[in-house]
Amino acid sequence: MWGVIKSVLAAFLGVQRDQQRREDFERGSPLAFIVTGIVMGVLLVAIIALVAFLAAG
Repeated sequence: MWGVIKSVLAAFLGVQRDQQRREDFERGSPLAFIVTGIVMGVLLVAIIALVAFLAAG
């Protein structure tokens, strides 16, 4: 599972190597990448909202 998280983080940041992306599509379950991406996206939005809420006072 750590490999999926690492791969999704790299994709979020846009720094994933082409070879790694190919390996992910060949060996990884698409559902694992989709669920991990959705969860990480929700966490990112929640963190940004929390920071904005705290900065607004």
